[in-house]
Amino acid sequence: MKPQALKGQHHVSAITNNGKLNYQFYTRVLGLRLVKKTVNQDDTSVYHLFYADEKGNPGTDLTFFEFPTAGPTQFGTNSISTTSLRVPNDKSIQYWKQRFEQLGVDHDDISLDTGRSVIAFRDEEGQRLALVSDEHNVGVAGGKPWEKSPVPIEHAIVGLGPVTLTVSRSELTARVLTEVMGYREKIGFPSNHSGQSPIRIFETGEGGTGAEIHLVERKDLPRERQGSGSVHHVAFRVENEDELNKWVSHITESGLPNSGFVERYYFRSLYFREPNGILFELATDGPGFMGDEEFEHLGEKLALPPFLEGRRASIEAGLEPLETK
Repeated sequence: MKPQALKGQHHVSAITNNGKLNYQFYTRVLGLRLVKKTVNQDDTSVYHLFYADEKGNPGTDLTFFEFPTAGPTQFGTNSISTTSLRVPNDKSIQYWKQRFEQLGVDHDDISLDTGRSVIAFRDEEGQRLALVSDEHNVGVAGGKPWEKSPVPIEHAIVGLGPVTLTVSRSELTARVLTEVMGYREKIGFPSNHSGQSPIRIFETGEGGTGAEIHLVERKDLPRERQGSGSVHHVAFRVENEDELNKWVSHITESGLPNSGFVERYYFRSLYFREPNGILFELATDGPGFMGDEEFEHLGEKLALPPFLEGRRASIEAGLEPLETK
């Protein structure tokens, strides 16, 4: 049976080499809530930090693996080159420009992309980010900001916006997006680089800022070498476990090598690489982050899924303490 359409972005997972600075930036500068402090389940010596709205609603998570020895990213093609975050309206973009100037955050001027007000910026490790206005958005709803955020609710980040993929052969990625993953291609917009093809836009589900992929073709760049400041993978929303199992069959039948069903406790997943080598994940909307912590105390302590709890002592011994209260 054919699976239902994907619902949009679920989360984006990036790389940092300094969890303490990372925590400071994403909570105190961007005002996101750390909803889960856990470990990379494939390498438990590494923190996995989840920043999101008030409780980590799907579509609001920006996550980081802390690899202390990671060198700087060598930016290039076949990469997730920009992660955008949604804010309520155009006034919010103006608020953030002023905030970035006051706090010394590296940022560009406000621009207009696909009719939306946008401001690009970088964190202290060069992570490529942007804020996008939801003023005229019609589509996937955003999340609910945490009331204890240092950013006023009326301007706070409400979730993930369009994710930009930069690839050397766009037709290969476009074919997977449309023929395998069920995305629809929309009218694109001009590239900022002279001589480059227009940026292609693909949307799924209800569409809108929370369900778009922007695809850039660059033949003048080397392949990106991941490190501190790069994105590891992007995940897309699946309704539930039954739907995920349908996607496992569908992706396998399409001929794409994949992980099969993976239990992550906070959600269930499937991983595969599109032809240019970018890692995609499909992840269920639930169960969510409150199965092992109360709402009021999300992210304060090291949380481990049940299948790792028996190793807590050795896992904690291998981690540098990270204060998150």
